[in-house]
Amino acid sequence: MVAQTRRAMTLSGKRIIVTGAASGIGLGTTQYLLAIGARVGLLDRDEAGLQRVVAHFEGRAAPVIASADVADVSQVRRGVDQLVAGLDGLDGLVNCAGVDLLRDFEQMTAEDWQRLLGVNLMGPVNVCHAALPALKRGVNPAIVNVASAAGLRPLAQRTAYCSSKAALVMFGKALAMDLAADGIRVNTVCPGIVDTPMLQDSVRTAVDPGAAMAEISDRYLIKRAGTVQEIATAIGFMLDDAAGYITGTSLAVDGGRSFH
Repeated sequence: MVAQTRRAMTLSGKRIIVTGAASGIGLGTTQYLLAIGARVGLLDRDEAGLQRVVAHFEGRAAPVIASADVADVSQVRRGVDQLVAGLDGLDGLVNCAGVDLLRDFEQMTAEDWQRLLGVNLMGPVNVCHAALPALKRGVNPAIVNVASAAGLRPLAQRTAYCSSKAALVMFGKALAMDLAADGIRVNTVCPGIVDTPMLQDSVRTAVDPGAAMAEISDRYLIKRAGTVQEIATAIGFMLDDAAGYITGTSLAVDGGRSFH
């Protein structure tokens, strides 16, 4: 029988860029990675939010930051170059930046589609492309794209959101094939409903916020919203060398929603 051994995560000292890092899952992932000793570069269009994150770590190992809209190729290239220089290299990338839109298909405009696809799909494409030269020089490099359970199972009034996240899942699989020869793993984490400011804002506008939250939770086998920490832990595992034989997969962290 093969001996069973416990091992620590191996992310300490790893150089990792997180997009959408000023709030929500991106912020939670940043906090998690810093807590276990990783060096983190933060990319977000919310410059004030990035400054608040840095202020929180004042006196400790603060993250490196760069402001950019992931849908803007020139901003992304400038921001990624700045972060790679600040980290002195790159071993991991987490694409968390994303936007949502709740609207009937008939009411949606071409601009709505362009914005959702521009951020949720082309954003990760742009960041991966800009980061690739540095990742090729990294140590056991890995990419984690954060999609959604809505990319695995559709939701009403979210045609653009579901389409963008489903495309992101397939992008991760195809990219894993292209980058395997470079030793770069690519995986996707698909969260279900998560207790973030985006969720809180959505529920707050309902006629009965409590009933709205109960209705949402009832779709899940685990009858609650996930926590940012639970998603961050899954992302951390996919970045870690412990997941060294995992690539091209999509991990549903969704309380059973994707099959329930």
